[in-house]
Amino acid sequence: MARVSDQPQRWTQATVYPDMWADPDEDPRDNTGASPEGELATLQDYLTNYRLTLLMKCEGLGAEQLARRSVPPSTMSLLGLLRHLAEVERGWRGWILPGDPPPKLYGAGDADFDGAVAEQAVVDAAYADLAREQAATDALLAEYPDLSVRLGKDAIAVRELLVHRIEEYARHCGHADLLRECIDGRVGQ
Repeated sequence: MARVSDQPQRWTQATVYPDMWADPDEDPRDNTGASPEGELATLQDYLTNYRLTLLMKCEGLGAEQLARRSVPPSTMSLLGLLRHLAEVERGWRGWILPGDPPPKLYGAGDADFDGAVAEQAVVDAAYADLAREQAATDALLAEYPDLSVRLGKDAIAVRELLVHRIEEYARHCGHADLLRECIDGRVGQ
């Protein structure tokens, strides 16, 4: 007897490998060439690919789908992840810039997730905020090509900050995988 479920059927857009998000020749995270030379280039490549993965997990969804919460009592959603990562990028600059950290984008506590509501203006702002905050953090760190340089009041090494950014995006890409599958069943790398 078949069970009735409100869970979406699993599917993928890929035709070559059914467990992939997209066919290799259509994947924007082109990894077909030689790997980057050097530690800095390798770390930047991983960060770029995780950022692209997050955006891929959000593509093609409307405001309601992006704002859909995972499971109670969690407030996690794909839109919340976009907002959270914009907030986190901003916070990382606060670790290394002199003076007080920049003000929060969305407010105190979990406002990045709590305010992730199904309105197109909120979605558009989240994408713009994320792009702006990523660019600002990238620009600041580009001033320090020596990964062993220590910055800020806590003397955090540039290397540590880059690895921490990769870890943050990687962890949230795992969340995004599950959130997207719950929304429309799409699975893949």
